Amino acid sequence: MNDLVKLALVAACVCVASLATRRFGHAVGGTLGGLPMIAGPITGFVMLANPVPTVQAIALATLVCLPATMAHLLTFAWCALRWPWWLALLAANVAFFALGLSLSWWPWSDWQATLLVVLSLVLGNAAMPRRQVAAAAVRIPGVELLCRVLVAMGVAWLIIRSAGVAPAAISGLLLAVPITGNVLPCFTRQGHGAAATVALLRGFMRGLSGFVAFFIALLWALDAMSPGAAYAAAWAVALTVASALYVWHRRR
Repeated sequence: MNDLVKLALVAACVCVASLATRRFGHAVGGTLGGLPMIAGPITGFVMLANPVPTVQAIALATLVCLPATMAHLLTFAWCALRWPWWLALLAANVAFFALGLSLSWWPWSDWQATLLVVLSLVLGNAAMPRRQVAAAAVRIPGVELLCRVLVAMGVAWLIIRSAGVAPAAISGLLLAVPITGNVLPCFTRQGHGAAATVALLRGFMRGLSGFVAFFIALLWALDAMSPGAAYAAAWAVALTVASALYVWHRRR
């Protein structure tokens, strides 16, 4: 897919998540940031150009990388409670690449990958720090919003270019790097503090449940449905799971 389309998707995702944060608070912005707002459309384009087995292999590889994304979010959240954003960012990416490289060498089956990612999601939600922050509108100046978008596009461009020349295992991990999970928490930690960053990342973990649901549903639905029906079903499952978890957390 054209790199400009990928960069546009990244910019749109960061913009939507930031505007949601501005209107509804950090938790909602994080939830939207965790959804497959970038990977979902990219997967749709991939499905148009590739046979079903290739799409299933990509979905499986994505699921295998997701525990590393959860490790990234957890590390950033705990480190942000004591450290500045740049140290939290460094620690989070060390955790991501260390776990991601370890997982990428194992030949995971569909069932193994599904169980791995579901267990990781449950443990990740349980291990997230808890800090109280008001679920209210957040002031994000227009300049900061523009900086968020530009930084995210810059990170995405570097990843796309690096993935093209790195070895296969590294390229796969680079393409799985949580771009919004790297950009949004840094701005939140710097401008709104540790508690707001934790709220954002807890929301991100809830959104990631929708991400997980999307790729699990796609992986298994492709065996029983046409590609178009499987893609629509995956989005329906993802949005349902993320919305249900958000409502449940709000009621708690």
